[in-house]
Amino acid sequence: MAPFQKPENALKRAEELVAVSQHSSALTLLHEIILSKRARATPLPTLEPIVLKFIELCVLLGKGKLAREGLFQYKNIAQNTTVATIDLVIKKFLELAKDRLEKAKKKANQINLTNIDDLEAAETPESLMMNTLSNEQSKDRTDRQVVTPWLRFLWEAYRTALDTLRNNARLEGVYQEVANEAFAFCLKYDRKTEFRRLCETLRQHIGSVAKYAHQPFAIDLNEPETLRRHLETRFNQLNSAAELELWQEGFRSVEDIYNLLEASKKAPKLYMMANYYEKLAKILMVGENYLYHSAAFFKYLSIMAKKTDLTQDASSRLASTFLVSALAIPIINSGNVEDEKAKNNRLTSLLHVNQVPSRESLLQHALAKNLFSQVSPQIKELYELLEVQFHPLSICQKIAPIIKSFAAKGNEHLSRYVKPLHQVILTRLLQQLSQVYSTIKIETVVKLTAFPAPYNYDAHHIENFVMNGCKRGEFSIRINHQTKSLIFDSNILEATDSCIEAKLHSLPADPVILQLQQFAKRLQQAVAVVNPSVAEEIIQSRRTLFEIAAQNIDADRREVLYRKSLIELKKQKKEEDLANQERLRQQKAIELQAAEAARLAELEKKFAADRLEQQRKEIERAEAQKLAEKLAGELREKNVKIKDDEILDTNKLMELQVQQIEKEKRELAIKTKNILKKVDHTERASRLLEIPLLAADYEKQQIRDKEAYEIKVKTLQETAVEKYKKNMEMKERVSKMLEDYNAHKAVLVAARDEHYNKLIAEASEKIEAAKAKRIAEHKEKLEREEKAKEAARIAAEKLAAEKKLREEAAAERQRKLDEQTRKQREREAEIEAKMAAQAAPPAAPKVGAWKPSRRTETPASAPPPSAPTPAWRRSENPPPPRKIPDSAPGRPNTFGSSRPPARDGESRRPGENPPQRRTDAPPRAGDAPSRPIIGEGKWRQRAAEKKNQQ
Repeated sequence: MAPFQKPENALKRAEELVAVSQHSSALTLLHEIILSKRARATPLPTLEPIVLKFIELCVLLGKGKLAREGLFQYKNIAQNTTVATIDLVIKKFLELAKDRLEKAKKKANQINLTNIDDLEAAETPESLMMNTLSNEQSKDRTDRQVVTPWLRFLWEAYRTALDTLRNNARLEGVYQEVANEAFAFCLKYDRKTEFRRLCETLRQHIGSVAKYAHQPFAIDLNEPETLRRHLETRFNQLNSAAELELWQEGFRSVEDIYNLLEASKKAPKLYMMANYYEKLAKILMVGENYLYHSAAFFKYLSIMAKKTDLTQDASSRLASTFLVSALAIPIINSGNVEDEKAKNNRLTSLLHVNQVPSRESLLQHALAKNLFSQVSPQIKELYELLEVQFHPLSICQKIAPIIKSFAAKGNEHLSRYVKPLHQVILTRLLQQLSQVYSTIKIETVVKLTAFPAPYNYDAHHIENFVMNGCKRGEFSIRINHQTKSLIFDSNILEATDSCIEAKLHSLPADPVILQLQQFAKRLQQAVAVVNPSVAEEIIQSRRTLFEIAAQNIDADRREVLYRKSLIELKKQKKEEDLANQERLRQQKAIELQAAEAARLAELEKKFAADRLEQQRKEIERAEAQKLAEKLAGELREKNVKIKDDEILDTNKLMELQVQQIEKEKRELAIKTKNILKKVDHTERASRLLEIPLLAADYEKQQIRDKEAYEIKVKTLQETAVEKYKKNMEMKERVSKMLEDYNAHKAVLVAARDEHYNKLIAEASEKIEAAKAKRIAEHKEKLEREEKAKEAARIAAEKLAAEKKLREEAAAERQRKLDEQTRKQREREAEIEAKMAAQAAPPAAPKVGAWKPSRRTETPASAPPPSAPTPAWRRSENPPPPRKIPDSAPGRPNTFGSSRPPARDGESRRPGENPPQRRTDAPPRAGDAPSRPIIGEGKWRQRAAEKKNQQ
């Protein structure tokens, strides 16, 4: 229904629904109208009342999410035209939320008062039962049920307003006002969690400035006014964090202010910086960072000293506080060195200083003439006792009255420095005791540090303090738990640097110690001269000790590691046991708490449901009665007869009201129709009477127009004549100067022509010179190109000649190689012919001829006595193959086979295997008389393997 309804009629329809107590329907109608596309084209004067009514209904019904959606939509519609309407809507929204909260608080107070039936009765049965079931008091329960929902609604309203107003420079002023109101809300109701969320929301809004920088009306932090507003809001945030004692959030606020100051191109005002350093000093004091606390307080004091209206008492108070803060800086820092180094750069940048401050530099600033003269006498005495005349045996008695005066009225701000001052005293005490004593009981040190009750030290605390100082290298002290004593470094000849640096002032025994040291050194030198063997024995003993230490170092290391691992295991086991016990205890406590919370929640839920049901019935009954009375009164005013049984029936009364409204609509339509008819006749009669009057008026108008035309023409003629006369007079005066003008013009034209001709001549000369230069350059270029071409041609001819010579040499080598190959083939052919001749069947053996042996399977011919057996035949392994060099590059060597050389009278082709011997062939000359055939088979097998490898 709503999207098709015009926005102009939506407000009226919503008011009608509100009149019949249908607030939810009215809110839904306005919500759909605002979120529809038609609302974007609706004029703002029409849309603004709709939005205000919508906001009023959202606050009435507690619909924060619907209000958020409507405000975002209205901002998108109105921010490009006018932002005054957005300002009005936001302020109206917050004002209504505050009013609802105040009404809820008043209602809760009334409920608490009306619940007390008998003022003289101490307890009632109902209160006893509720106290038994719940630990909460009646007021707390009432506040939680009545006030808390509206408190939460107001907080959501602030967040919605901030999200709506962000990232628009024209809404920046309203945005800062809402942020300050939100800070005041957190302070008023002590809402620490909401304050943290508010600070985080503001940081996110600042972080998104760069993201929306391309939009129109984007926030520019470089603008002085915008930056000033942001700084004021951040200082308000810092003050609120200090009042709520949220020191971590305060430190983040300080970082936010520092980032804004760094982005600023203009220095902030002095009162802002004074507030900045004051809050930073307070935050660092809570964090027990006394060094940077004193440095921040010095910056604050420097700014306050520039004020002209600062009184003498205030100046003395600030100077005394600064000197005490500098004296309270611990000489030994109890923190981790690595953590301190990580924080130094961060805190130094926040203080706007170039280097890390130190205790000595701050004391020098405090002792300046303009500051130390303003310090109170008690603080001056404290400085003398701590830094100038330190007496370890009586320091506590002397300083006790001064410390006690810190608790007096007017010096409460100095009481926070008592604990760090006691730590400084303990440090000084241990440093001077190390110069006087070699061993001292811990009980004696405890007696010497007899501070008042809240700050007294026990033996355990002193042990921790000593071990921390030794860890940082400030002390050289050992603790003997058997004798419960502190052992200082007693070897004055091997004193460490830390002990020397720990000296506060020289002692009467220092000259004697120096003389003894020099005397010992001279004695050692004399002994080395008189008896050199002593030095050699010392050196030898040292070597022996080093060797023993080197031999036992592994065992010692293993023992130390084993002991360390054992200690770690015991420590880990103990920690695990403690953690398990703690976890079991917490788990048991959580279970008990959860069971108790579930039981209480169930009871509370039951009581709440009953109470809400009763309240709902009462409210419905009251609203029905109120509505019935209202409807009955309206109907009686309209002379509608109502029966007595219909007075309390709301539905019947509404039906009667609807019928009455329809009746009024019909009567109004009839009246309107009659009025229209009457107006029509009246209009017709007035026009008939108007016709003759219009004709007469037309004639009069013609006469007036003619007279006005004649006057206008006459005025124009007179003006033209006057203008002509003035022009003629001007011409006569100017014509007297015409000859001089022409002569001067001729001179100027001649000079300009002469200058022009000169420029043309110069330009022609430059053009000709440029042409000649370019022609010369072109000729030189052509000559260079010709020379390059000639050089390339000569190089090409040389390359061709060299190539031809290489080809001729290659052809000659190929010819020689072919000739050599041909001769080789001829020799091989002759050898084959001889072999073929020898392979002919032998003649019949003669008497006394050789016969094959029966022990050999293959007959072999016996060599003649005169022919010796070759060396390669006497061995199973043949000689390596003959290598013939390759005469032509890139040509394969056909003669480099792995076969043995041919026998006498044999010839083989390149790559050819040796011929198979026939077992029935007669023996040849040169064969061994009894060479077994198995050797030849091995030779062939090896030759084949080599060939395959190649």
